[in-house]
This record gives sequence, C-alpha cells and structure tokens, in this order.
Amino acid sequence: MAEDFYRGTGRRKSSVARVMIKPGTGNIEINGRTMEDYFPIEIVRQQALLPLSAVELEGRMDIRVTVAGGGVSGQAGAFRHGLARALLAYDAGFRVQLKPAGYLTRDSRKVERKKPGLKKARRAPQFSKR
Repeated sequence: MAEDFYRGTGRRKSSVARVMIKPGTGNIEINGRTMEDYFPIEIVRQQALLPLSAVELEGRMDIRVTVAGGGVSGQAGAFRHGLARALLAYDAGFRVQLKPAGYLTRDSRKVERKKPGLKKARRAPQFSKR
C-alpha cells in the first residue's frame, strides 16, 4: 500500500523537483541521499527549506525529493518551489504565509541564448577604429 504523501512539483531554470511530504520526524531524503550529503553548502540547504520555516513546521515533516536537471542553485530553487506547493496541498491555509514571501511563484528567469556575432548573449566584441 502506498504511503499518504502530499505532493508538489517545483521548477527553476532547467531543474525539476518532485517533492513528497508527510507528517513525521523531519527526515529529508533527496534522490536517495541525505540533505547534508546532497547539498553540502549550508546556505543552499537553508534556502531550500525556507517554506518550512515560514509555516513553522521545521523538524515535523518527512520530505522525499526527486530532483533532476540544472545545477545546485537551480535544484535548490526547484526544491523550495515544490516544497511550498506540497505544503499548500497539505494545508491550504498556509497560502497566507507562503504567497507574500514569494515561495509559490515560479522564478521564470532562464539563461539567455547566445546571439550570432556576439561573444555571449549580450557581450559584443571590443570595438576598434582600426
């Protein structure tokens, strides 16, 4: 029998995170690894768990995450977005705390493509008269 999880999908840059939460002891598992093992940088871990502290549920939810694509920052942002959505599925009353903090809004910024004739997306070659 499947466990009763509340689910949320989060996205940022090219990362996608599927977050499943249930009331528990605060166990966090990301792609089968512990949070400290997957995100070794403390600030990144704090950023990912901000929605939990906004609704004052730190250490009271078991979280299981499957995240793919992108880098560390994008994956942490996708985790945060998915966690906020899962918390909303758990209790719709959390919207009052999560929405003003911006945790339910998908960050739509992506890397701009490189254009022909330029060195990067906007960086043009140095100008020289001769």
